[in-house]
Amino acid sequence: MHQRMKVLIGYDGSPCSDAALQDLQRTGLPAEVEALVLSVADVFLPPISPPGSDSLDLPAIASLKATHPHALHALEVLEEAQALAQRAVERLRTLFPAWQVRAEAAADAPAWALIKKADAWQPDLVIVGSHGRSALGRLILGSVSQKVLAHARCSVRIARGRTDTSTAPVRLILGVDGSRHAEAAVGVVAQRRWPSGSEAKVVMALESLKIIPARHFQATAEEERVWAHKVVAATAETLRAAGLVVSTLVVDGDPKALLPREAERWQADSIFVGARGVRGVERFLLGSVSAAVAARAPCSVEVVRPRPPT
Repeated sequence: MHQRMKVLIGYDGSPCSDAALQDLQRTGLPAEVEALVLSVADVFLPPISPPGSDSLDLPAIASLKATHPHALHALEVLEEAQALAQRAVERLRTLFPAWQVRAEAAADAPAWALIKKADAWQPDLVIVGSHGRSALGRLILGSVSQKVLAHARCSVRIARGRTDTSTAPVRLILGVDGSRHAEAAVGVVAQRRWPSGSEAKVVMALESLKIIPARHFQATAEEERVWAHKVVAATAETLRAAGLVVSTLVVDGDPKALLPREAERWQADSIFVGARGVRGVERFLLGSVSAAVAARAPCSVEVVRPRPPT
């Protein structure tokens, strides 16, 4: 039986969150998606849902209001969060009639509510809006986006909305380095449904190879460049087979700066990069390249984590 893609969307009613909803039209997601919109009230409440339930227990809320008047404000904030999530659901049902969409609210710190929901629900992708602009005008990530990106076990998309129409061709940049996570990012892009005429640029910064320990990669500079071109060419072939118009770029440079700069120069809609593979408790650490690209990029960034084997 075909299984729907599961997408968890963090929504707080801000312009940034609204832009993230709009950005969904440019992500190439399948026609059949199970989406959960989570809005979080940053308050503390005693449990008001039955064990194992994701929905609010309305009788428990009424009882809590009557017996704990001091909790009234917190409950009002939680109900507002539920209303926000429902508003986003209605918007998504308009944009994607075939999706299965539902709303949920939680009382918690926003980042940890999203991370815990992702751990429990195991979505394929978590989507959050980026922070706004600093006083210097540079795009930065808010603390919620940073924490979700660093701690979620699944792929995370930091959405920065664009004004383009949903049917216009999309421009994607794919940062590769030959790693398992980069290969997973290639697979994600190839499996998506992109508008006709969409373009992908495969980029490899040769400096990214210097992090590979010498015992694993002993080669001259020329051998390194030949290997890089082979990886990029194989990636390009995969993406062309998926219907994308593909160009490539292999260049000396720091990928943390190169990918955002190329995205700005090329006016890309999204950057796709792999997250760093880690072991044990280090699963909470995000690769420095993906973290920097997500923070600096002028467009949406999707950080791909390979799905664990089933």
